[in-house]
Amino acid sequence: MISETQKLISKFLEHVEISKNQSRKTVENYHHYLQRFIEFVGDKKMDELSVDDVHSFQVFLNRYKDLHGHNLSPKTQNFHLIALRAFLKFLVRQDVPCLAPEKIDLKKIGERIIDFITREEVERLFAAIDISKRVGLRDRAILETLYSTGLRVSELVSLNRAQVDLERREFTIRGKGQKPRIVFLSERCVKWIRLYLADRADNWEPLFVSTGRSRDSDELGLGTSGALGEKRRLTAYTIQENVRRAARMAGIGKKVTPHVIRHSFATDLLHNGADIRAVQEMLGHASITTTQIYTHSTNARLREVHERFHK
Repeated sequence: MISETQKLISKFLEHVEISKNQSRKTVENYHHYLQRFIEFVGDKKMDELSVDDVHSFQVFLNRYKDLHGHNLSPKTQNFHLIALRAFLKFLVRQDVPCLAPEKIDLKKIGERIIDFITREEVERLFAAIDISKRVGLRDRAILETLYSTGLRVSELVSLNRAQVDLERREFTIRGKGQKPRIVFLSERCVKWIRLYLADRADNWEPLFVSTGRSRDSDELGLGTSGALGEKRRLTAYTIQENVRRAARMAGIGKKVTPHVIRHSFATDLLHNGADIRAVQEMLGHASITTTQIYTHSTNARLREVHERFHK
């Protein structure tokens, strides 16, 4: 039999999905974090929870180890508390007796350090792709698109041919929270996308697809089936693996991911004098505070002070 607490969690998740218009992944994460909390506190009802219960849960998260013996990062620990706090806020609005959400404090996290690669390393990454192969044309177009737009990998995966205007070199994407923003393509990026699309003979909707391994023409990307085209849409995991492979081939010692390329896009813009508000819009950040973390890597004023006074 489903407990009253589980029913409340189900209503909350529906609220997050429908009213808040959050992504399926966000809903799944909230469910995971809340289930872990409910398993920890056992049969306690929401109106029986205390600050001590939350504190004990924080201690549990801090000491938790997964199957590989790894601890949860402070950021992941906080995600659990953020989900719990959002759930309690929902209960308050529903007039359900519960612990006051403002009594939950997040774990203090050290200032975030941004990983990025230099423009020279970006060029090495591009050059490492074997463009004599069909998959090479695709992967080069993907890398160029990531660096030209600063897209999140999930946003890149969702791209369809029809939405990308290669003539105007721009298109609209819906990012986190389904917020729309305009992103722009460089002339070089458009060139590689055109070369990649010219090598395809299908009419599939996804912009980037798997080439397949079968000898059948439809499986090789030569058919027009909409259902098969959607099936061939590249996954975020495949793109992440392809970026890592390209970085190894380029001899880049750093860990390179699609998000690192996104960081590099933002860092390069700020380094060349772009306005931080404009960068915020291009990245789709809800808060300027999130964008400001990139300024630590591009502080020209500090560099000038160092060069002037440190002889």
